Amino acid sequence: MQLINKGVRIARPESIEIGEEVNIDQISGDGVVIHSGSKIFGHSTVILRDVKIGFEAPASIKNCQIGPEVELKGGFYEDAVFLAKVKAGLGSHVREASIFEEQASIAHTVGTKHTILFPFVTLGSLINFCDCLMAGGTSRKNHSEVGSAYVHFNFTPNQDKATASLIGDVPRGVLLNQPPIFLGGQGGLVGPCRLAYGITVAAGTVVRKDELRPERLIYGETAPSGNAPYKPGRYRIPKRVVVNNIVYIANLIALHQWYDQVRRLFISEDFPQALLSGLKEKLDLAISERIHRLEALCDKMQKNEEAHQGDKSGRSSPARDQMKDFYQNWSQLKDLLNQRKNEPGDTTQRDFFLEKIQKHIVKNGADYIGVVQGLTLTEGAIATHWLQGIVDQVVNDALNIIPLFK
Repeated sequence: MQLINKGVRIARPESIEIGEEVNIDQISGDGVVIHSGSKIFGHSTVILRDVKIGFEAPASIKNCQIGPEVELKGGFYEDAVFLAKVKAGLGSHVREASIFEEQASIAHTVGTKHTILFPFVTLGSLINFCDCLMAGGTSRKNHSEVGSAYVHFNFTPNQDKATASLIGDVPRGVLLNQPPIFLGGQGGLVGPCRLAYGITVAAGTVVRKDELRPERLIYGETAPSGNAPYKPGRYRIPKRVVVNNIVYIANLIALHQWYDQVRRLFISEDFPQALLSGLKEKLDLAISERIHRLEALCDKMQKNEEAHQGDKSGRSSPARDQMKDFYQNWSQLKDLLNQRKNEPGDTTQRDFFLEKIQKHIVKNGADYIGVVQGLTLTEGAIATHWLQGIVDQVVNDALNIIPLFK
């Protein structure tokens, strides 16, 4: 009754379950609709104005921060952030550390976990898209998209998940001015992988290699057919796996600075401190998860090497030397990655850019997308140099610890 008294529309209140821990003060009464069968849990749940919950099917929400005009049409949503005008269809399964920025959308039956979608990014139907960051596009009509029945392969036969893929990047992606990326339906991406802006992947294609050249068409990439003896457990990790993980973590660290330094300037009724705190919390979880997964890979590599020291295959090779370089220096590398979570980059560039963006806010208001897309090319370049400097500093310092991966 407290929600109804606030103005929340609940046609069948007897069908709604609200956890005792939910802070009613964090749920707006302005235009919010909760449809039959839905459930809301979690002390940190925040629901802003004009949110629609459970229109297509009952929705379960736990510890999510939900911005204005979001539509969660049915499914399960936990420990995630949804910024303004996000839409998620029937059968959504959105879990820990998922961040959907403004106007991102997913159609029916999509699973995400530790997934970050920048503004406008769209996922079709019947998709598994965990452990990814995807950017690109300039509007709802010109957006990065993942076609239906797509899979990001994020679990290996050796049972590790050091497989996060970077589709676009943070330093340029935050400016919302990059060409979109298209991943065609009934295809897949084998993580960890990196793709540049403007990439088009033909339907039915499984991408197994990085493509850092922009505006390329990828098609017909399939594994050769065959049948050979194979036993999971032996590692021949190419250096790109370790390097891509470090680059991914470095991009998350840059994004954390963007949230902490830039997003905070847009605090308003439609973007309160609770949403910003949710973004930073989920990003902290994402960074910790990636370090944890890299450590698990390191442990398995070391155990594998120790178990096969007496084998003829135990003779030295570049790949084996790299693996030893990795696990023998992991403790130092882990300390570095943890210490650099708050790497500020070039503070002179940062502060100069913050001055510029504050002037745009004073002139045009706290419309995040409008302000960011209203930056001049020079102003945007300053932001990119600042953020890319963070990425490069973290990556370079990490590779200095494991020099065989350079």
